[in-house]
Amino acid sequence: SKQINNTNFVACFRNLFKFTKYKRLSNQLFSNSIHMEQAQNKPLISIISINYNQSKVTLDFLKSLESLTYPNYEVIVVDNASPNDRPDLITEKFPHVSLIKSSKNLGFAGGNNIGILHSKGEYLFFINNDTEVHPNCLEPLVEVFYAHPNVGMVSPKIIFHQKKDERIMQYAGGSKLNYTTGVGAFFGYGEIDQNQYQSAYTEIIHGAAVMVPRKLVEKIGVWPDLYFLYYEEIDWSEHFKNAGYKLYYESTSEIYHKESMSIGKATPLRVLYMNRNRALFIRRNTFGFRKWWALFYFFFASYPKSVLQFVIKKRFDLLVALNKAIWWNLSHFRNLHSTPQLLQKNGTTLIKDGYYKYYT
Repeated sequence: SKQINNTNFVACFRNLFKFTKYKRLSNQLFSNSIHMEQAQNKPLISIISINYNQSKVTLDFLKSLESLTYPNYEVIVVDNASPNDRPDLITEKFPHVSLIKSSKNLGFAGGNNIGILHSKGEYLFFINNDTEVHPNCLEPLVEVFYAHPNVGMVSPKIIFHQKKDERIMQYAGGSKLNYTTGVGAFFGYGEIDQNQYQSAYTEIIHGAAVMVPRKLVEKIGVWPDLYFLYYEEIDWSEHFKNAGYKLYYESTSEIYHKESMSIGKATPLRVLYMNRNRALFIRRNTFGFRKWWALFYFFFASYPKSVLQFVIKKRFDLLVALNKAIWWNLSHFRNLHSTPQLLQKNGTTLIKDGYYKYYT
């Protein structure tokens, strides 16, 4: 009798184990079914980011994407021909990520354009690899386009990653660009976030994170790739505004930016492209008296001031970079005003009139 009871007990335990196992499997299948249904009801978002010699930083970024609550997105990482990196680490750690290896370093704008060529999303979210995201980052950005059909670009709140606990902001919208100096100002920069900057139309979006509808990219054009680095998002947003669309800052979406990790503060590369592209932006986006006054200010006020500062600080490397920026503008006049366009040819998406001719 005791042996029979033990046998019955073992049988009951096995049945209970099977029931629990099947229940868990059923719950998992049900959960996956719900997730798939939610994904089908949400537009696809293409998350596009650039990697250049920073695979480990990019891996941290991709890890943060795993926390996203939005159910329908794809991730595209474009490696900009990194000379001292092993970008294959990205797909080894995250097999679902589409890693596109460019044969040339096309800069920030050109790399993003490659990402566009390989994307399928209804919305394109361009975000720096030296960032991490809040789990609820994507939903509010998409909702902006439904609530405000006149919006063409939207950026989230940006918090300095190293000051994340103190909630120190980098971007919460921005003021109108001064076309004489080619400089604008970010609202909230260096301030503690106390929700003092609510969602609103803005004059400046932030290139570290910006979402745009694909249909507008097809209508207006892709990133202006002749900038290579810096000012490209300001120029691109000017084209959106000229087409009748507004820019928007969404306060309920946020990311965390490790800004200094990308390029540094006072480096020859930064000085070169900030000054080269500042003058280029003025040349492309101002007209008549405003253009000549802005160029006069740049060459006869801003440039001499920078020369003096670099000489006093004995930063002759920065002085060389500054002079390279000036020479570039004095020696380049052709094909400076075109905006690259997406083109469908034989079932393939191409970029027409890009500054760089070797998109792949």
